[in-house]
Amino acid sequence: MGYSLWKEENECIKWLNSKEPNSVVYVKFGSLAVVTPKQLVEFGWGLANAKLPFFWVIRPDLVADKSTIFPSEFVAETKERGLISSWCPQEQVLDHPSVGGFLTHSGWNSTIESLCAGVPMLSLPVFTDQQTNCYCVCNVWGIGMEISNDVKRDQVEKLVRELMKGERGKQMKNKVMEWKKLAEEAASPHGSSSSNLENFVNQVLY
Repeated sequence: MGYSLWKEENECIKWLNSKEPNSVVYVKFGSLAVVTPKQLVEFGWGLANAKLPFFWVIRPDLVADKSTIFPSEFVAETKERGLISSWCPQEQVLDHPSVGGFLTHSGWNSTIESLCAGVPMLSLPVFTDQQTNCYCVCNVWGIGMEISNDVKRDQVEKLVRELMKGERGKQMKNKVMEWKKLAEEAASPHGSSSSNLENFVNQVLY
């Protein structure tokens, strides 16, 4: 298990290849969001206590205190089922068959990429459009659950287990697969996305 937070890892796909389908929780909080050292530790122990495989991308600037390290007990607990990296090809990771859930900040790009990959979400919105995106994911589309801003390891553990193994998680997986199909249809050569783009170009040119 790699725990150097400041070194880019390129072995994540190989690691994912070794995992069972829909078994891995992917964790990433975008390119701008920042968490406190306490939040980082609570997320870490929540993931550890859920006892499920996880792949966690921790940017060098994600935590205000760069000296933050995980305790040896955490490393020992998760060494057989966790991978931590500073970067990954997100679309490729979300499309990987072993990824079954995405813990995200609900940025628009991440939300759309997860939806298009058919991956349900746990959401911790931080600022700007993320609250609205989270509301849509959790309350309108029915493909995610929200984590309280006051991050507690017990809640993280509970929601991760529900997402990956629970009945509600199964329902969200079914719904997000329906949304994935709709997204594929919209992006097809004769779909609504292509048609709207063509209409826009025609209006600009003519």
